[in-house]
Amino acid sequence: MTDTITITAHAALTEIGQPAWDACACPEAADGGRPFDPFTTYRFLKALEDSRSVGPGSGWQPRYLSAQKDGAVIAVAPLYAKGHSQGEYIFDHNWAQAYERAGGRYYPKLQIAVPFTPATGRRFLTRPGFEAEGMAALVQGAVQIAADNRLSSLHITFCTEAEALAGAQMGLMGRIGQQFHWENAGYDSFDGFLASLSSRKRKMLRKERQEAQGFGGEIVVLTGAAIEPAHWDAFWAFYQDTGSRKWGSPYLTRAFFDRAQEVLRDDMLLVLALRGGQPVAGALNFIGRDTLYGRYWGCTEHHPFLHFELCYYQAIDFAIARGLARVEAGAQGEHKLARGYMPVAVHSLHWIADAGFAEAVARYLEAERAAVDQEIEVLTSYGPFKYVQVEEQE
Repeated sequence: MTDTITITAHAALTEIGQPAWDACACPEAADGGRPFDPFTTYRFLKALEDSRSVGPGSGWQPRYLSAQKDGAVIAVAPLYAKGHSQGEYIFDHNWAQAYERAGGRYYPKLQIAVPFTPATGRRFLTRPGFEAEGMAALVQGAVQIAADNRLSSLHITFCTEAEALAGAQMGLMGRIGQQFHWENAGYDSFDGFLASLSSRKRKMLRKERQEAQGFGGEIVVLTGAAIEPAHWDAFWAFYQDTGSRKWGSPYLTRAFFDRAQEVLRDDMLLVLALRGGQPVAGALNFIGRDTLYGRYWGCTEHHPFLHFELCYYQAIDFAIARGLARVEAGAQGEHKLARGYMPVAVHSLHWIADAGFAEAVARYLEAERAAVDQEIEVLTSYGPFKYVQVEEQE
């Protein structure tokens, strides 16, 4: 027996293998249950790889990390060499511009993340019992790879709060951002959720749902075997429209949705609006053990409030019916606040090779943290829920 841990960077997931990867990424699913985080599973990351959504030409070059001890994989991480800052949702474009104005070369950089996925989850994936040891080895290995290759930086995005705290103790710089999540307070129905809102907001949501559902067609909710290959033809059109408007070009390839049909159907919830039997709008979600993750929306026809219905209200309905604890509605969007999605902090970790630049970024992060904390506090005060006054007992 030895205490030596070997870190290896891999160009393909097959070099690690599904049993070893998932034993670290989702040990809770070994009994056939759902993983906490569907996005770090072998099947999801492999679908990105097989569909060429990542790899040559994408700006996301896989360098998956594994940590081995006594011949067994004890930890893994989804590491990528990045040629840009697209598809990350925790933005460092201003850092890149400042670094390059000063004569440095910011790209390529290293990123531990799930590509194109602003959803919180573990980024240092360890077998049970190796949590601290495995994370320390992965952090040290990633930093060493960046230093050995004279790369500007390493970034770990949408990590858990526990990982953020542990990473800070290892010398990484912590950063917080903000998203909007819906929390299930044990509601038995959508009406039960509405009852928790102020009267004005309750009336607003009812009016929006009524108008959206009267768009002239039907709304269908599909998961598992109910999702058919033909559904992806329609959804691809929605995704392309949204992707071209938001990002210039879609991040995922068409082949990703074909691969998803084969290996991810049970992880997905597809909500479609049909008019005359034809899909005119849709929202794609992923299902975790206790969380529903809203990911993509698009349409070929505009109908008032249909976006809110398909993305937010149908997600709440599904979460209540399945007993899920929350809905994560993706990046940005203060309009979510009025619909019961409250602001929460999201976390990332950063390492920068240049000491002077790292010091400047640390000052920036300190000021940014104070601003984000204040914004979350202010937004929370504007939430739609009833104000309950607690009187002091005499």
